[in-house]
Amino acid sequence: MTTKGTTELIILRHAPALSEGRISGRRDVGADCSDALGFDAMRNAIGTVDHILVSPARRCQQTLAYLWPEANGEVDVRLWEQDFGDWEGHEYSDLPDLGALGVGELAVSRPPRGESFLDMAERCTPALLEAANREGIVAVIAHAGVVRVALGLALGAMPLGLTFQVAPLSMTKIFALPKSAWSIESVNWTPR
Repeated sequence: MTTKGTTELIILRHAPALSEGRISGRRDVGADCSDALGFDAMRNAIGTVDHILVSPARRCQQTLAYLWPEANGEVDVRLWEQDFGDWEGHEYSDLPDLGALGVGELAVSRPPRGESFLDMAERCTPALLEAANREGIVAVIAHAGVVRVALGLALGAMPLGLTFQVAPLSMTKIFALPKSAWSIESVNWTPR
């Protein structure tokens, strides 16, 4: 339950991507929605929401359909995952090792013909701020990158969002408070 002037943002990462072990930012792959008990537990943990925003990605649309079969989410193209450019569709083992980069360097690192994390944050931050200005409880069904952007916003330092692990079919709950303040209640909550 939210108090006046407070919006509860429930940011969900989609169910496990059917990516065959290949990077899928903008590659439109489906989701493994076979965990009926996990979906039931997530739906029960969330309860009733006032608004649903969803990425246009098939994996997010499928996750929405399994969470709330009767609901129509508002599709927002700004909620797409980071565009990994030339890395899209490659096995993770074929990608360059970015482990030596500090979080600030990683945030500006851009795959060839793709987006950096900060590029993606610039694209999806307005969507998250608009969601935070709605009344009540807002569910956002999107990607790990979008969850990290929301955490970067709440922490006041966008690159810090990259320090979080975000599991498939997980929930992060953030409250947007008056005067542009944020309160993080939970991160990466999974039904099991």
